[in-house]
Amino acid sequence: MAFTPSHVMNLLKSAKTFDKVLEKVKIISIGNGNCTAELKISEEHSNVMGGLHGGLSATLVDMISTYGLFSHKYGEVPSVSVDLHTTFMKAARVGDIIEIDSKTVRVGKNLAFLEVLIKK
Repeated sequence: MAFTPSHVMNLLKSAKTFDKVLEKVKIISIGNGNCTAELKISEEHSNVMGGLHGGLSATLVDMISTYGLFSHKYGEVPSVSVDLHTTFMKAARVGDIIEIDSKTVRVGKNLAFLEVLIKK
């Protein structure tokens, strides 16, 4: 299965599952275990204070890292999240464009380790 930016974006736009929450995400690049995406924060992505909702931030980390990992060697890598750690440094607000940058650090037989940075 090819994991190209257009392929992943088509999957997100046609999703009927939970992945639908990412239908406005734009995949910039994908390959070799890495994935970079963009999202313009709109009201549907915000919390009551007008910032990017923390739950959506965690979802972005989980999903974008998964797409990057699948581009490493699809079907030959662990594909279930076992630990997700987030540190929030600064809020993104409605109207901001964020970049989600995922890098595969190491892939073992049973676990893969990735890091994701979300920045404005």
